[in-house]
Amino acid sequence: MLESPTNSKVIRLRILRKIHRWLGIPLLLFFLLIGITSILLAWKKKAELLPPTLASKVEQGTWILPSEMVRIGEEEMKKMGLDSEVDRIDIRPDKGTAKVTFKTHFTEVQVDGYSGEVLSIGTRHSDWIEKVHDGSIVDYYTTGEEGAKLTYSTLVSFGLIFLALSGFYLWYYPKLIRKMKE
Repeated sequence: MLESPTNSKVIRLRILRKIHRWLGIPLLLFFLLIGITSILLAWKKKAELLPPTLASKVEQGTWILPSEMVRIGEEEMKKMGLDSEVDRIDIRPDKGTAKVTFKTHFTEVQVDGYSGEVLSIGTRHSDWIEKVHDGSIVDYYTTGEEGAKLTYSTLVSFGLIFLALSGFYLWYYPKLIRKMKE
């Protein structure tokens, strides 16, 4: 019996449908996670996932040194019993403030850039949401390297590309097969 061109397409379509379904089911969890965290990150300021940036109480003057900002942030974390290793300083010249963030937790200390006064201490929820979004949350609590983040991002991206292409194929080929049969 000779195999018709439509039979081979139907067989490939059935195989692809199974692969698409069995790959799509586990990836669904990751796509939902990425989608939900994307929405939260897009709306982070409106949803107040970051402590509001406060303005300096001093009108003008000379800025304190970044090393002094680090020292102030470290002291505040020691008072709270948290790790004081600083990750970065986000300086806001227009507001006259600096935000000191830390490597092992999601706390920020806002420091007045002129007086050195602590304006606020708060949790940066958007930082941990971002780490969940890109998969680096695993690295954050384990090695500190980016191995899990790269693996997660690569696999989920390839999965999304495959599902998009196979989804198109699953939509288009039945139409093609119907035309071939006519």
